[in-house]
Amino acid sequence: MTYPPPPGGWNDPAWSGQQSSPPVDPTLSVSGQPVPTQPGPVDPYAPVDPYATAQQPVDPYATAQQPPTTAPYALPGYPAVAPVAGYPGYGYPPAQPKTNGLAVAALILSLIGLTSCVTAPVGAILGHVAQKQIRQTGEGGAGMAKAAIIVGWILTALLILLIIFYGALIAWAITEGDSTGY
Repeated sequence: MTYPPPPGGWNDPAWSGQQSSPPVDPTLSVSGQPVPTQPGPVDPYAPVDPYATAQQPVDPYATAQQPPTTAPYALPGYPAVAPVAGYPGYGYPPAQPKTNGLAVAALILSLIGLTSCVTAPVGAILGHVAQKQIRQTGEGGAGMAKAAIIVGWILTALLILLIIFYGALIAWAITEGDSTGY
């Protein structure tokens, strides 16, 4: 025996395929026979079925193959965790190359050359060696190596000019001292 569906027109999934007669309202009967129900007016304040499939608006400017911005199971506003088949996934940004340690040491030695005057040429030479290593291995730190070369050679040139100046000053003092007799 089959029971009539509940009022409202919805069907129980357990009853699918078992219903043999059209939906009837058991309260209306004429001479003991149930009368089939007629669809009534649509209630504008009835709850919306969340599982009903809605038509998505068509964007006339969209390209034919656009990857979805989120997976169907992702929360709104958050990126998808797993990639959708056929589209590239989200992941970590590419890793920066490792910085060459010799380039760091060259820059430090070149900057210390401001006070010690001896380490500036060493830093410049190490900068050249670091640049060669960076070209061969593809490591990072090319900017540091170039800065070490520039700073190191400028400070070395200033050091050489200072030594020439002191040498000339000493030579002048020696020649002036001999002429006065002291």
